[in-house]
Amino acid sequence: MNLVATILAISLALSMILALVSFWLPQMNQDAEKLSPYECGFDPLGSARLPFSLRFFLVAILFLLFDLEIALLLPLPWGNQLYNPSTTFAWASALLILLTLGLIYEWMQGGLEWAE
Repeated sequence: MNLVATILAISLALSMILALVSFWLPQMNQDAEKLSPYECGFDPLGSARLPFSLRFFLVAILFLLFDLEIALLLPLPWGNQLYNPSTTFAWASALLILLTLGLIYEWMQGGLEWAE
C-alpha cells in the first residue's frame, strides 16, 4: 500500500473512533440551561431591548484586533527561509511596533478598564 492510502486509512479510522467515542463520553443528564436554545445566559422570553455595556463591545473589538496580529505573523517562519529574510522581519517588526503603540494608546486612554 502506498503512503497516501495508508494516511487516508489511518485518518479515516481515527476520525471514526473519535466520533464513536464522543457519543459515549458526554453525560446524558441535561438540565434546563442546556436544553434552552440560548446558552448565553440571557432570558429568551424577556425584553429584547436590554441595554448593553459599550465597554463590552470595545474590549471585544480590541481582542479581535490583537488576535488578528497572530494571523498576520503566521507566515514569519516561512519568511525566515527566504534568500533575503530581512524584509520579512522588517514588516513583522513594523506590525508589532504599530500594534504595541496602539495598545499603549488604548491603555493610556483607559480603554482597557472594565469598570470605572
